[in-house]
This record gives sequence, structure tokens and C-alpha cells, in this order.
Amino acid sequence: MKHWLLSVLLMVCSTVSAQITLVKDGKSNARIIVQDKMPNSKTSAALLQHFLYHISKSRLPIEYDKTPRKGDILIGGQTPQTVTEDGFSISTQNGILRISGKEKGVVYGVVTLLEQYLGVDYWGENEYSFTPQKTVTLPLINKVENPAFRYRQTQCYAIRTDSIYKWWNRLEEPNEVFAAGYWVHTFDKLLPSSVYGKEHPEYYSYFKGKRHPGKASQWCLSNPEVFEIVAQRVDSIFKANPDKHIMSVSQNDGNYTNCTCDDCKAIDDYEGALSGSVITFLNKLAARFPDKEFSTLAYLYTMNPPKHVKPLPNVNIMLCDIDCDREVTLTENASGKEFVKAMEGWSKITNNIFVWDYGINFDNYLAPFPNFHILQDNIRLFKKNHATMHFSQIAGSRGGDFAELRAYLVSKLMWNPEANVDSLMQHFLHGYYGEAAPHLYQYIKVMEGALIGSGQRLWIYDSPVSHKYGMLKPALMRRYNHLFDLAEKAVATEPDFLKRVQRARLPIQYSELEIARTETEKDLADINKKLDLFEERVKEFQVPTLNERSNSPIDYCKLYRERYMPQKENSLALGAKVTYITPPTGKYAALGKTALVDGLFGGATFVDSWIGWEGTDGAFVIDLGETKEIRSVETDFLHQIGAWILFPLKVVYSYTDDGEHYTHWKTIDLPEERTGEVKFRGVKAESVEPVKARYVKVEVTGTKECPTWHYGVGHPSWFFIDEVIIK
Repeated sequence: MKHWLLSVLLMVCSTVSAQITLVKDGKSNARIIVQDKMPNSKTSAALLQHFLYHISKSRLPIEYDKTPRKGDILIGGQTPQTVTEDGFSISTQNGILRISGKEKGVVYGVVTLLEQYLGVDYWGENEYSFTPQKTVTLPLINKVENPAFRYRQTQCYAIRTDSIYKWWNRLEEPNEVFAAGYWVHTFDKLLPSSVYGKEHPEYYSYFKGKRHPGKASQWCLSNPEVFEIVAQRVDSIFKANPDKHIMSVSQNDGNYTNCTCDDCKAIDDYEGALSGSVITFLNKLAARFPDKEFSTLAYLYTMNPPKHVKPLPNVNIMLCDIDCDREVTLTENASGKEFVKAMEGWSKITNNIFVWDYGINFDNYLAPFPNFHILQDNIRLFKKNHATMHFSQIAGSRGGDFAELRAYLVSKLMWNPEANVDSLMQHFLHGYYGEAAPHLYQYIKVMEGALIGSGQRLWIYDSPVSHKYGMLKPALMRRYNHLFDLAEKAVATEPDFLKRVQRARLPIQYSELEIARTETEKDLADINKKLDLFEERVKEFQVPTLNERSNSPIDYCKLYRERYMPQKENSLALGAKVTYITPPTGKYAALGKTALVDGLFGGATFVDSWIGWEGTDGAFVIDLGETKEIRSVETDFLHQIGAWILFPLKVVYSYTDDGEHYTHWKTIDLPEERTGEVKFRGVKAESVEPVKARYVKVEVTGTKECPTWHYGVGHPSWFFIDEVIIK
């Protein structure tokens, strides 16, 4: 009995002696001693001093090269052998708080101390919370943590404006790591077609019977001159950036634009994959510069691994799952399974994999994107298959669907894939939204179930309109709005929480507007009210863009009033018969029977109301049913370069009363449009004096092939029409 009591007393004494009181009753004798002069150690000390002052109102001094005494904080210095890149150690042994780490790990150690032991949470852009404490005491700590991935990147807007946010979430950006910002799609930067294309077309891809030099072209990877030029360029880049050891040498954006000359094709045929020639080229480069690391894309046509050649250890494979759907995990749907098969193939031949995962709707940042339920399983899968670097490209634009929560969860999982996601989500929701949290949690879970139950895919070019009969059907939309009403009511007297809830509601408001514009029967008063509120909120919250093409939400509201609200004068073409001379492509032939004359204009995503032609011209006749006096005809076109949709080159209008002998009305030549923004263009013919006609013919000359500046170079382009307006 005495021995047991003595043992307990010794344990209690040991625990008490291991505790460190940094601040007592608002006063402190503790010092923050920086043991080395590395920039990250200085950052760590400043970060710790800053938050300790906010917590306790006691400002601990920062000193250098001093011998620590009991109660001091020691930053930097030697780390335990078990600490890896960006990992850290925290210890309170012998009454001194020691925080050290490798690379940026010392900062992450400070962040962990503040978060786990001192109750500081950092939620978003300059948004954090803490509990004031006049006395700050630490328990016994002996912690070593290493990240699951040596490089971790998201796309949250706060990274670019708040340096503490980036540190706190343990995130990096390409320009911090990749030499001279050479980060994906670097072929044209390394071998500019503007310099070499005209005199040396042989440096660029051969397919469809010719070379394709251009800004978006790929290389002829078997050409020895290409290798030597690139090697010299690489050498100069590393010499100009001696502190960097990795860069990307990777294909330009676009699919199936690879070289198919005899030599390149022979390599790829032997390897059984179009990545064969890429890895062969990269291995030569890696052998030339064995002390450097080269990252290259396994993306679209290069996703699958080669059968024979193995990437050298200093060749990093940046594997992208861009073609996969997101409603379930990658192991559960067909598109995901294809990617998983490729990933497992790469993991058998290399341990140096960078996974680029997409948790984003490129066309509609402000649309719901319920993918929280798949995040952990996918990240675990990447780790299992030798991924050492990870970019989770989430919808990180201000005002985007739970942008702050998504970034928070992903950053935690990239550090530790085994973290409890539900606990993290609950912690964030309560900390960031206060008493509104239970209603928002329920909203997230209801929508998640509705998505899965609908059987509808969730993909990276999605539209709310695609889900109008599924997770966004009227009954569910009423439920979502009810939950948001409850959430707003719960925090009505707390302005910060209320604003955050209102910002989180934007995707539902945007979805209501998008779905409403596709309905033939509209409650105009209700739409106007919702549009006014949406415009007010996007202004208040400074939402910069609706999509990756930088389309402004303010412009969207203006466009909505002009484009989607009923016109003062109805088109004479409403409900008219459409006869195609050159029919639309694929599924659009059937849709085209009514879509050009239904009075509905398409949105920024081509999935609704648009009719498309691929790689060809188009022509059709509108039959008004009887002879009428008309003054104008207008055809509306879409420009969306991300989907290879370009404005046409020319539109010709003509008319007739008998259906046989057409009179030319007008020919309109259209200027080339290269902007990345989604745009609409009405092409109009009109007369001061009315013409009499029953039939109006529209002939469209398309670009037919993506030009050299476009990343679909050499492949068929599209043009899309949503409506013909005759007045």
C-alpha cells in the first residue's frame, strides 16, 4: 500500500514539475529564445509572441543566442532524428518549452501548440478566435509530428492575402518550391513556339498529317535538338535560382495533342501508353541533372503509366484525376476506377508521386458542391499509393461553396489522413458559425444524401441546372432554405456569425436563379427580389468571380436582367418548326428540334438550352408557319474556350416566302475572341423596312479546328447556339 501511494505521489510530482507556467496573472518572466537565425525560426517566435499577447496581454521578449532558464521557450535548433521534412518536435522537458522542426516544421510546431494547447483557432482570412487567459500553463508535452505529404497545397483565397492563414494550415504555394515558378504546363515556357515555331516546326507535335507549332503545342520528344535546347534552358533556370531544386517540365494543357511521328509513336507503342515518350525524355533530363528534381504531368492522355521504362527517383509524377466524377469516392465510380488503376500502376514503378485532386466546379464556383463525404477516403488512397506531394484544388474562391470549411478539412487531412473528419467539421462549424452550426451541419448532410440518392454525377464543369430534378429539386430547395432561415435566426444578434451564414447561403441563392432562368413559367416578382438580394450580397462580401474564367457576379446580375428576364416583345420564332440542313452534333440533333425556338437562353455552362456543332459548319431553316413581316433576325452564340467552344467565323441570313428561292439578307463576319471569360454574342441582321417571309435560313461558318493558341490545337472546335430571335 505504501509503495503504491509513493508511486502515485511521484507521478503527480513529476507531472507538476513538467508543467510550465508561461504567464501568471497577466505577468511573465519567460523569454522566447531563438536558437538559430533561420527565417522560419524568427517567424515562429514572432507568431508565438503575437498570439500569447492576444491571449494573456503579456508580451514575452524575443532574444537570440541566450542560455535558456526554467520557464523559457526555446525556438529552433536540433530536432530529433524521427522528424522528417516539415515535421516538428514539442517538449516541456526540464521545465523549458522546446519547439524545433525541419524546413517549415518549426512554424508548424508553434501553430500546433497554439491550436491544441492554448485554444487558438484560425478559421479563414484574418478570422480567428481564442479564449483570453490571464494565466497560461502548459502540461507535460512530448510530441513529434510529421506530415503525411511533404508538399501540401489548396486554392483557398485566404492564402494569397493572409500569410498567417497559410502558415496555420501548413500550406505551400508553387513559387515557394518550384524554380522560377515553373509549375505545370511548362512546355511553351521552356521552348517558346513564338521563338522556334516558324523556323523549326519539327520541334513540335506531329499529328493528323502535319506539325502543330503553337503556344499550346506539345513537343516532339524524340527530337535530340529539343532535348539539348531544353537542357540548356533548365541549367540556366537552376543557376538563376540556386535555392530551388525542383521544377516542372510538363506538357501543355490539352488532350491528345501529343506527337505521333514515327520515333515518338514507336516509343509510346512499345510502352503501351502515351506517357512512354514523356518519361523517356524526363529520365534523360534527370540523368543530366542528378542533383535536381523534375516534376511532370500524368494528365489526360498521359495518365496511364508506361509498361517498361521506370521514372528515375528524381522524376516526380504529377498524377491528375481531372476526368473523374465526385459524387462518390474514386474507388466507387467508373471514371474513378480508371484513375485508380492508373495510380496503382504508377505506384508500382515509383515512390515519387504528386497527386492533383479536384474538389472544384470550374464553371460555377457559387454552386453547391457536396463532396465532403469523399475527401478522407480519397486522400487515404493517395497516401497508400506512394503520393508524397498533394494539391487539393478546392473551390477556394471567396463566396464559393463552404470555401473556408473545405480548405480547413483538406489542410487537416493532408497533414494527417486519419484525422476524425466529423469532429473537425463540427469543431469548425461551431467555431465559425456559432449557434447556426447544427442547422448548417444538417444542410450539408441532407444535400449529401440527396446527391447520392439522385444518381446524378457531380463533376468539375457542373451546373445547378443539372441537379434541378435531383439534389436541387423544389422540395429539397425549400428544405435548404428553411435550414438557412433557422441558421440566420440563431445568430441574428451576432453580426460576424450572421454575415458568415449569409455568405454560406450564396450557392443556394445562385442555384435558385440559375434554375429559374430555365423555366418557361416564371414568378417575375419573386425572381427580381432574389436577384436584388443576391446582387446586394455578392457586393457586400466582395465575391470576385463566378467561375475560373473570371466572370463577375455583378455582371451576371446585369446580364440576368437583360438576357433571362422576358423581353418586351416576343420572338416570332417561338415554337416555330426548325429544319436542319447541317444537323447539330450527336445528342444535340434531337434537342435542337425545340431548343432554338423555346424562348430560353443558355447560361455560362453549355449543359442547358445550348445546341452545338463540332468540327463543322451549321445550317438550318426556321419555318414561321405563315408569311409575316419581319424586321430582324438574331442568333445567340457562346464563347467558352475551356470547353473548346469558340465564336463562329461568319453568319449568313437569308429569307424566302416560298421555301425555295432565298433572298440574301446579310452576311456578318465575326472577329476572333481569345479571352478566357465566358461570353455571349448576338449576331443580328435587321432592316428599316420590313421584309415579308415565312422561312428564314441561318448558315454558320464555324472555326472547325482549334487554332494554334488554343490548347485543343489541331482538334475539332465547337460552336453553340441557344436561341433564334425573329422580330
